[in-house]
Amino acid sequence: MNTLTDKDVAMSLLEDLTSNVKQIQDEVLEEILRCDANTEYLQSFLHGSADKELFKKNVPVGTYEDFKPYIERVVNGEPSGLVSGRPLTGFVLSSGTSSGKQKLIPMNDKYLENTKLLTDFRSIVLSKHVDGHNQGKSLKLLFTGPSSMTLSGLPASYASTFFFKSDYFKNPPSFWDTSFTTPGEVIYCPDTKQSLYCQLLCGLVMRDEVTGIGAVFASIFVQGMIFLEKTWKDMCSNIRSGQLSDWITDLGCRESVSKILGGPNPQLADQIQDICSQKSWKGIIPQLWPNTKFVEGVITGQMAQYVPALEFYVDDQLPLYSPAYSSSESPFAVNMNPLCKPQDISYTFIPNMSYFEFLPIDEGNDDAIVDLVDVKLGSYYELVVTTYSGLHRCKVGDVLQVTGFYNSAPQFKFVRRQNVVISVYLEATTEEELLKAVKRATEVIESSNIMLRDFTCYPHIADTPGHYVLYWELKGNNYDGISELDPDMMVECCSVIEESLNALYRKFRSKEKTIGALEIRVVQPGTFDSLMEYFIAQGATLTQYKTPRCIKSPEALQVLESKVVSRFSGEKLPHVDSVLC
Repeated sequence: MNTLTDKDVAMSLLEDLTSNVKQIQDEVLEEILRCDANTEYLQSFLHGSADKELFKKNVPVGTYEDFKPYIERVVNGEPSGLVSGRPLTGFVLSSGTSSGKQKLIPMNDKYLENTKLLTDFRSIVLSKHVDGHNQGKSLKLLFTGPSSMTLSGLPASYASTFFFKSDYFKNPPSFWDTSFTTPGEVIYCPDTKQSLYCQLLCGLVMRDEVTGIGAVFASIFVQGMIFLEKTWKDMCSNIRSGQLSDWITDLGCRESVSKILGGPNPQLADQIQDICSQKSWKGIIPQLWPNTKFVEGVITGQMAQYVPALEFYVDDQLPLYSPAYSSSESPFAVNMNPLCKPQDISYTFIPNMSYFEFLPIDEGNDDAIVDLVDVKLGSYYELVVTTYSGLHRCKVGDVLQVTGFYNSAPQFKFVRRQNVVISVYLEATTEEELLKAVKRATEVIESSNIMLRDFTCYPHIADTPGHYVLYWELKGNNYDGISELDPDMMVECCSVIEESLNALYRKFRSKEKTIGALEIRVVQPGTFDSLMEYFIAQGATLTQYKTPRCIKSPEALQVLESKVVSRFSGEKLPHVDSVLC
């Protein structure tokens, strides 16, 4: 499977996999148990047996914390056979921005093989819906992070870093995006600012050849567009003179990008300058890259908040494409309908990626766990995964809803992370609730040509009663930015958010007064860049960075607090459902 080179063969394989889900899932579990039955973790439940029914009966559903002691022993030099019957090749670092803690996930060659296969499927699906998507060049904002060597002698890094440095990525089949505008030396540059500048510059030089544009996550692409707004004049100067800016000091970047510049090109510089000098950047992407056919990046889950910004930059002229669903634990699924609206995105699970099980939400009983083929249309589940690298019945923490089927493979909509994002009393606000509430509030500011660039929150419990604090970075839709914020408008935003939160929050806020008024603190432009730089300095990588929805680090909180320019609080109490009175 890792040697697919022909589009027709890849399409045939995808059809076969999605038509024989039960058989393939049974084979996956059988293969994993044959390899892992004698690992220390499974020994205590299976006593060396590889029987699938015994596995389902005896092995409990767990979380990463259940596997962490075994993983840490391997990290510290004990044999990898403690957790996996297959040889491990490294440890995948989770981003840590969802849970507040980085995880070390065991990894072997199967992870990269499956990631490559999922990318194959993404490419052939796209080719069915977008003519010529791979006949030009792809401007993808891609970055790698540092790798550290553990005491075991195995490297630890991010999944994207492992993949971008693998032969699978360096030697792709012809039906992937034909080539990137960015040289490999720029992708591998350790300085993310220099890398981002050079990637965007190369994309502008080859603007007429670009047929696809994007990043792994929507947030990174929006970050790139905001960076371009600040630096396009310098890039035009580079193109006009044929000389790269002196502050680009990375030798790999200088040599590779200088070749792409090729010499002075004042005509191209003038074209880009005319486009970028407009008062508004609405619809700027199809103007800068006239032959691009789509904007790619994950836009589901917490990335959904970046959809308005992307829609602003494309002005309804290009589709937003969310290609696949993966995690640090395993690749999962592919989007079989790439041109659908953002709110309609579902992912088709590929049954040979891992062994998948699902816990019905609100059942509260592990006995209710169901297999991939037994999920019901419209129902909500928490994803449980058994991987090829040593996680057995491990909760991923994602809540999904079944939306349909492709052949016999279920399709799922990403709903939310399972964990509670914020709480100051006895209420519990999930990521999904918070995102929906903020989205409603942003409708209040849209009429003033203002967009929410990014946000996060934290529970302020130093005072009684505690209250929610939201940090908002706002951006004007026009080139001259935001002249002045209307206080009444911002107070209304606070009220809309509170009115949109769950019934328990509203009861404690309005009736019992055990939660104080929600507060929005507006921060300076560039604040969330500074927050990202803080987390990257702590070891995150730009490719996998996601703005944490709730700040748990005092140091990160100080980054935000130092940039606050104005504060607003809700003045109206939200309504209370009569049943809770």
